[in-house]
Amino acid sequence: MLIRNIGEIPSVPYGQGAEKRVVFGKKDGAPTFAMRIFDVPPGGGSSDHCHDFEHEVLILKGEGVLKSESGESPLVEGSALFVPANEQHQLLNTGKDILRFVCMVPLRGEDSCSAL
Repeated sequence: MLIRNIGEIPSVPYGQGAEKRVVFGKKDGAPTFAMRIFDVPPGGGSSDHCHDFEHEVLILKGEGVLKSESGESPLVEGSALFVPANEQHQLLNTGKDILRFVCMVPLRGEDSCSAL
């Protein structure tokens, strides 16, 4: 079993000004999923993209929008998202503070993602 403090996990640049921390992944022996934490500054976001795997997102703090094929949906602390495989999407921080969220993907998604 592993227990981590996310503040102690190094971050890497990701997307439009965002930072990513891999909380658990292949290097930790996770057999199926990667758990990542993203911090997106005001005005920043992910690229507008799609991929062939699902992911789940939980907004921990801040506010923003999810842009998708069906329009824009507001995001606030506590919002939970399911993004199906092959659905075009983009997360944007529209607030004045950091937008922080957890994002879960299959391990192959973490290996192949170049943008959130």
